[in-house]
This record gives sequence, structure tokens and C-alpha cells, in this order.
Amino acid sequence: MPVLDLLALAGIAVGVALVVAAIASLALVAGAFAATRSRARIAEVRRPLRWPVATLAFVVALSVSAGATGLLEALGERGGPVLRQLLVIAGIAAGAWLLVRLLGVASDAVLRRFSAADHGRRARKVATQVGILRRVLAVVVVVVAFGAALFTFEAARVAGTSLLASAGLASLVAGLAAQSLLGNVFAGIQLVASDAIRVDDVVVVEGEWGTIEEITLTYVVVRIWDDRRLVLPSTYFTTTPFENWTRTTSEVMGAVELDVDWTVPVEAMREELARILDGHPQWDGRDSALQVTGAVGGSVRIRVLVTAEDGGALAGLQHDVRERLVAWLREQHPDAMPRQRLAVAEAGPEALREVAG
Repeated sequence: MPVLDLLALAGIAVGVALVVAAIASLALVAGAFAATRSRARIAEVRRPLRWPVATLAFVVALSVSAGATGLLEALGERGGPVLRQLLVIAGIAAGAWLLVRLLGVASDAVLRRFSAADHGRRARKVATQVGILRRVLAVVVVVVAFGAALFTFEAARVAGTSLLASAGLASLVAGLAAQSLLGNVFAGIQLVASDAIRVDDVVVVEGEWGTIEEITLTYVVVRIWDDRRLVLPSTYFTTTPFENWTRTTSEVMGAVELDVDWTVPVEAMREELARILDGHPQWDGRDSALQVTGAVGGSVRIRVLVTAEDGGALAGLQHDVRERLVAWLREQHPDAMPRQRLAVAEAGPEALREVAG
């Protein structure tokens, strides 16, 4: 076939495919508009799905139009099968891309719904589970798509049959090679299934206080109080003890300890604590207490217990209470500040001679 006729057929096929892709994009917008009248929601749905839908529609339309216009036959016995296989692989890739984006849109919709209804423990639990499930399904989609594209080649199908025949040895070698990776993957799934930790949980790990920022299949990111990130493998949380301050509820209780002199006015200090907490934006009003927990040696240990709605508010409340109590002691009762006493007894000449002898 002349080159000009071949180019004409190719141009017609591509033109038809572009028209179909444009129609598919418009249909996506119309469907989103029918589902919701909110322009913001339409943009949220259209933005991630526009290019995957258009690409898949283009590939499918190009495949159909190439066959209808005779482009595949015009390319001959070599070019036709190659183009057909390329279109199949492109269709598989576009379909996988669209499925991954659909998972993202669905997960965002679920998270938006729960975060609007509940800002507490349930919303954080759902966010953690949806995030992990989204990653697992995305990995499954990519692996299946890669396998489907690979099996479009005859050589790959033959190799796959041979591999299945020796699956026992292959699985043993793969298991030994990926033992650490698979251990972390299963640990990540176990964390979500057991609800041991959730996104935004307040934890103490490796002696550091922080919040869970991200949970993946293989590692967990903890945001430390000073904005550092501590990255730990998922197996850490299944094999090592750690503190979770918000396991059952986000409300927490914390302590502030002060060492003061024996002359400290405890009742006046309790009244000052009540004045500090009254109307404090970070105190949730559930409980507060000032207790003498130790009186050994030359000092008295005062423990102040306060409560807050979450770990971040508690840390700020503890710092403020400690600072203001120290300032109150320094300004109002300086004699109650910690001090060291030294008693010196007068000794007579006989005692001095006995010591010298």
C-alpha cells in the first residue's frame, strides 16, 4: 500500500480516537455533575481521572478504528501484530492507571466523610485502614497489570509455564531473599488489623515523644516533637514495647514534678495551680491535682497532675504550668526554693584534741 494511503488511514484512526477520548472526558464531567452540584467536588473527581479516562478511551478507540479502517491489514504481517500488541499493552497500562486513580478518589471520599463526621479516634482509625488498604490494592493492580502485559508475549507465557513447574524451588528462593521485606509487609498489615497504632496517635518510641505521621506497608514515620522524623520498620511495633498515649482515647493525663524546700506552702500552691488552670486554653477541665509524693533528704517532691484533650495540648500545658509555678515560688515564696542546710556544732578543746589524736 502506498505510504500516503497508509498515513491517511493512520490519521483517520487517530482522529476518531481523539474524538472518542474527548467525548469520554466530557462524559466524566457530566457524570460528576450529575452526582454532585458542587464545583469543588467536580474538580476533585475530574482532576485525577481526566487523563487516565482520556488515555484509556483513546487506546480503545484507536484499536477499534485501526481494525475498522483496515490499518492493521495495511501494515502487513509484521506491522499489524506489533501494533495490535502495543495497543493491548497500552490498554492494560491505561486500565491499571485508571484503577489506581479510582482507588485514590474512593479513599479520599471515605476519608472526607469520616473526618467531617468525627475528628477523634474513629476518624484516625479509618484514615489508617483506608490508607493501608489503598496501598495494598494499588500494589495488587500494578502487579496484575504487569503480569498481564508480560503474558502478551509468547516467550513470557512459555517461561511462566516453566516457572510454575518449578514453583517449589522458586518460592523457597524468593522467600529467603525477601524474608525481611515480607516480614515488614505482614507486620504493616498486622498493625492495621489489630488497630495497635493509627495516624496521629501520640507515641513514645526509642525514648522520643511524637505522633504517627504515616503508616505504610513496610515502615512507620513518627514525627518527633521538634519536627524530626523517626522512620521505623513495621516490625518494630510488633516486636518492641512502646507507649501509645491515645490507644483508646485522645484524652491524656500528664505530670509536672518540682523539688522544693520543706517550708513550701502546699495549700497555697494548690490555690495557685487552680488559678493557672482556670480558663487555660489547653486544659480540658477533666482533672487536676497537686500531691506531695516524696519527702526524703533536704527537699519535698511536688507532683502536679493535669489533663488535656490530646498529647500536643498536654505538652504545652505541662510546660506552662511548670514555668508559672516556678515563677510563683520565686516571687511569692523564695524561702520555699530548694536549698541545702549545713549545721555546724561548737566543739571544745577536749573534743579538738581527741580529733587530732
